[in-house]
Amino acid sequence: MRARSLLFAALLLGFAAPVVYGAEYISGIEWAKPAIIDPGPPGGPPSDAVVLFDGKDMSQWKNAEEWIVKDGCVTAAKGAIESKPVFGDCQVHVEFATPSEVVGSSQGRGNSGVFLMGTYELQVLDSYDNETYFDGQCGSIYKQHPPLVNASRKPGEWQTYDIAWTAPRFDSDGKLVSPAFITVFHNGVLVQNHFQLEGDTPYHRAPQYTAHADKGPIGLQYHGDPIRFRNIWVREVKEVEHKRVADPSVRN
Repeated sequence: MRARSLLFAALLLGFAAPVVYGAEYISGIEWAKPAIIDPGPPGGPPSDAVVLFDGKDMSQWKNAEEWIVKDGCVTAAKGAIESKPVFGDCQVHVEFATPSEVVGSSQGRGNSGVFLMGTYELQVLDSYDNETYFDGQCGSIYKQHPPLVNASRKPGEWQTYDIAWTAPRFDSDGKLVSPAFITVFHNGVLVQNHFQLEGDTPYHRAPQYTAHADKGPIGLQYHGDPIRFRNIWVREVKEVEHKRVADPSVRN
């Protein structure tokens, strides 16, 4: 009995013994302190965002004279529009609603688009119970990649796009150095997962890259349908500054 008690005590001591780790890994990178921002209300702009449309006016847009601002949203009308501010790598939030009255079918139903850098289209379409070619439905990178799932709400209901955009890079000779990448959440559902774009997104030919500036506008398309938009904002995305330190054993 005494032997069993001693064994039990030894087991308890074993469980209570401190865990011994090896030497701590130090990366040797000295990181700058990440900026502190106010994330804002749910769906609302963070404190470091550029607000492109707050429901009041279209002063942040070019060629928007025909678009109709009413009741906190703007309705697409004659002509495509582009933001006055320009962006490279960025996070984009857009809310949109296709017409509640269903007219047409396929690409003729609730058609619009969000253009990154004025060139690369994320399709807007009424894809609720509406068949069309898959790389042209809502949430697709137009003519390149369908959404992973169809997360569309009913016609007339408000929907959201949350986009993470990595801009393409070109060298001084206009040669592509690295392609564009996009991640998209449609109504909170992942529909594009770090997709690598093959180039621009035209209707009439294969995609291709053509050198352009490091930053470009956000574009909204008018395709003949009265699509409504609201709560549009963009955050520039920048890597945290860092440098290699001479003695990696010393923490920053």
